[in-house]
Amino acid sequence: MHDIRAIRENPAAFDAALSRRGMAGVSSEILALDADRRAKIAAAETAQADQNRASKEVGAAKARGDDAEFERLRALVAEKKAEMARLNAEAAAQDEALRDMLMRIDNLPLDEVPFGKSEDDNVEVRRWGTPRDFDFAPVEHFDIPGVKPGMDFETAAKLSGSRFVVLKGAVTRVHRALAQFMIDTHVDAHGLTEMWTPVLVKEEAMYGTNQLPKFAEDSYQTTNGWWLIPTSEVTLTNTVAGDVLDEAALPLRMTAHSQCFRSEAGSAGKDTSGMLRQHQFEKVEMVTICTPETALAEHDRMTRCAEAILEKLGLPYRTIVLCTGDMGFGSQKTHDLEVWLPGQNKYREISSCSTCGQFQARRMNARYRPVKAEAGAAKLDFVATLNGSGLAVGRCLIAVLENGQQSDGSVDLPAVLHPYLGGRTKILASGDLV
Repeated sequence: MHDIRAIRENPAAFDAALSRRGMAGVSSEILALDADRRAKIAAAETAQADQNRASKEVGAAKARGDDAEFERLRALVAEKKAEMARLNAEAAAQDEALRDMLMRIDNLPLDEVPFGKSEDDNVEVRRWGTPRDFDFAPVEHFDIPGVKPGMDFETAAKLSGSRFVVLKGAVTRVHRALAQFMIDTHVDAHGLTEMWTPVLVKEEAMYGTNQLPKFAEDSYQTTNGWWLIPTSEVTLTNTVAGDVLDEAALPLRMTAHSQCFRSEAGSAGKDTSGMLRQHQFEKVEMVTICTPETALAEHDRMTRCAEAILEKLGLPYRTIVLCTGDMGFGSQKTHDLEVWLPGQNKYREISSCSTCGQFQARRMNARYRPVKAEAGAAKLDFVATLNGSGLAVGRCLIAVLENGQQSDGSVDLPAVLHPYLGGRTKILASGDLV
């Protein structure tokens, strides 16, 4: 959410930043509503002062026997009381409307983010690894002979409909091993704190990480008001909602492996084959809570944590900076990691790491107490929040299977997974793990 005071102080800068995201002249509507709201608050305060003054004079008029003045003042008290109630109600409604407006406006991109209108304008910053030179035509994950017995879309459709999968046998074990490997690496090598959080959350949590109010159709809500999380970014970030943290305790670096749920609204006909885009999937998420001044350094650090997973798995990838037209709603700057999928002969997104600045913290009222050298209490400030995939487990499974496929229909598995598989190293064309 945006700071209304910052918009009042420099509307031109606010509009200039949003214009890079394709939004023009937004501040005028915001400031008009804000000015009317503030005028009603001021008028309500004046009406209250008039009421208080008249209330004091009522007794004096009664004491001196001035019945006419007494009745006039009593009527004035009632009139000002009603006027004050009306103005306060109107101001409260406008305050809610202003808050809703500010919550629906995209975060401001950092100046260093490249300008662009679509993914075609994203900027590649580095690559790692060389795509394997196959001596046969590689196929997509669901067509690999050794994978077919363990990836059942027909049964999933019978159970739940399209965009679900039932994993079986060897494929299931590799999927589980990947998640465990990711968590262990983030905890042991990267120093993140492992968390386990609910997948059902209150509406306030979804507001806090900007899934609501603008993107309600992208998530699932239960009949009693809970929301199924689209990612554990929601729960991890909201652990500090309403808190005041000491600067000395920052940064907080967290990770969690969870089920995730997305309706995929608006993606009809997109990536319908295989398990690339599912309604239910698993992800290892990373979240950092830090000071605003350290957010960019933490963003680079988080990106490296995600890259390290791909490198340990031996999966070629590229890192790109998203342009202003392709960034997520709450992001100030985003790095996407795209892994090489030989079955599609292209790089596909497997991680997105974003710094949100104080955008989410303002929505959650998550603050910290800065350490100050000078005497006196330090003024509270909003923390900065970051989130990133470390990684999407299903998409990582796809990459491992496609990059490891062999001409005989088997799949060679990355060496780092062997300990998690009881020393087994490959999936045979029959679907057996050996």
